[in-house]
Amino acid sequence: MSFYERLTMATAREREAFLSIPLVSHATRNGASRGMYLAFLEQAYHHVSHTFRLLALAASRTDDERYQDALVEYMEEERGHEKWILNDIRDLGGDPDRVRLGKGAVACQVMVGYAYYAIEHVSPYAMLGSVHVLEGMSVMLADKLADAMKSKLGLASENGFSYLRSHGSLDIEHVAFFRTLIDGFDDPETQALIIEQSRIFYRLYGAIFEELGADPELRNAA
Repeated sequence: MSFYERLTMATAREREAFLSIPLVSHATRNGASRGMYLAFLEQAYHHVSHTFRLLALAASRTDDERYQDALVEYMEEERGHEKWILNDIRDLGGDPDRVRLGKGAVACQVMVGYAYYAIEHVSPYAMLGSVHVLEGMSVMLADKLADAMKSKLGLASENGFSYLRSHGSLDIEHVAFFRTLIDGFDDPETQALIIEQSRIFYRLYGAIFEELGADPELRNAA
């Protein structure tokens, strides 16, 4: 069994818990209100805008050249994706300037803050926990959410869904790249750390959706 397969098995409970979050399960099946989708995009902006910097930080904190090379490739792929989110917000009638000048909700701030902390004080490999969760969930759910939202809102155009579509099934090559990277780690301590961090990031990312789903204004948003 490869390490990637072991990682997937070892995080099955956390992944199922994430997929069982009411907002996640409902929205991917039935869509959500425009207000809820805009709120999701806002939180996405406030963590995606840190991706490039987090990858750069991890690259600067490791002497593992194979890992550095992979991080640099990720940086080239991920740079500027937060701008797509702002464009989607604009296309759906939201206020991208307010989002850009604002800050994430508490759960989003905690996840981003922990990512910086973990890279600096746990291990540069902690970044792989975040990548495993965010890339994996995007490939699994992004297209489903986009399709459900378009149906719910009665939209024919793809305007407003560039971020989701770019991270959906067409992004599967990122998962393949990640799998190759992950399978190159054979040190038991490094493997255990990546598993642990993936479990943590499932919970931190899930908390963003739990917070959104608990907001009464968003639940009733148009």
